[in-house]
Amino acid sequence: MARKFDVVILGAGAAGMMCAIRAGARGRSVLVIDHAKAPGEKIRISGGGRCNFTNIHAGPKNYLSANPHFAKSALARYTPRDFLDLVERHRIAWHEKTLGQLFCDDSAKDIIQMLLSEMKAAGAALELQKQITSVEKTPNGFRIGTSDGPIEAGSLVVATGGKSIPKMGATGLAYDIAKQFGLKMVETRPGLVPLTLDPNTLEKLSPLSGIGVPAELRHGKTAFREALLFTHRGLSGPSILQISSYWREGDDVTLVIEPDLDIAAVLKAARKANGKQAAQTALAEVLPKRLAQFFVEARGISSHLADLSDKAIDGLVASIQNWTIRPAGSEGYRTAEVTLGGIDTSDLDSKTMQAKAVPGLHFIGECVDVTGWLGGYNFQWAWASGHVCGEAL
Repeated sequence: MARKFDVVILGAGAAGMMCAIRAGARGRSVLVIDHAKAPGEKIRISGGGRCNFTNIHAGPKNYLSANPHFAKSALARYTPRDFLDLVERHRIAWHEKTLGQLFCDDSAKDIIQMLLSEMKAAGAALELQKQITSVEKTPNGFRIGTSDGPIEAGSLVVATGGKSIPKMGATGLAYDIAKQFGLKMVETRPGLVPLTLDPNTLEKLSPLSGIGVPAELRHGKTAFREALLFTHRGLSGPSILQISSYWREGDDVTLVIEPDLDIAAVLKAARKANGKQAAQTALAEVLPKRLAQFFVEARGISSHLADLSDKAIDGLVASIQNWTIRPAGSEGYRTAEVTLGGIDTSDLDSKTMQAKAVPGLHFIGECVDVTGWLGGYNFQWAWASGHVCGEAL
């Protein structure tokens, strides 16, 4: 005999738990199922364990999608302020880092506990370590086969996320269910991910591994100004993760190191003050020593500053602040923070997240073709899409 609920939600992540809270508060009987041992695993590891739970600047411009207008409704109806009010009601201490990013003072576990408390108050049930074996449409809704027996629901919400970080249990279940019911897909690929370099370039840059610098990363008309990190595999750091969502194989990216510094003026002033100083020494005043050495040697400069013309200095600076690199690839889903692409938003109602052709079937969170920038934007999409879906159930 199948157990029956008004709503079954697959996935106890950010979007799924938020949806359960809202649907339960509206008097629906709700069951959340997840195959993991604990809820909110991506929340737990996010933000270095402190959870970058939203961004005060979150708006449609901060998201990538084949339809950039799709996210507008949900983001307008459940804002960063709305989530922050919930955080403050639970007396969770928080702070703002750079660029509007909000973090817990203590632990990401505070956010998970808050969501679990809200689910309990709303009467939503949670069952973990359950495998989904089948999903079928019935005249009255859906029948979900699980490792613990069948469950029937009037509405089914799929919130199982994307393919990123498979070691956390990520699967393509949401995409399989979408395809089963005839929904279109936008090609998926890793997003917010470190970029790798070809062996020759990697060998040249090997002395730089471990160095981090302020930088602006450019790809076409898109630019992000945050930290850049050279690694033993290639390039990482927030600026690279941001640009990676726009980059495609075969594309170049441009690195502008220390974008707020007029390095040419610094070197010309140093030449005037002490012409006998080596170019590398002067450059090391504004760049890490190994990085200064790398650029000077790459330009074949071995003379004193006094021997360098303005043109030579400008050429050196161009190699630092207009440096074009062609990444070979990315580190893939293993380290990607999100999955780009996903369920085509043209098949979903932006106000309810319901599949237009399948009444009662909803998709929320990362599995949908809406992907935020780094810095709390993807959590805000999870909260917003989960909330508006819960309102509609």
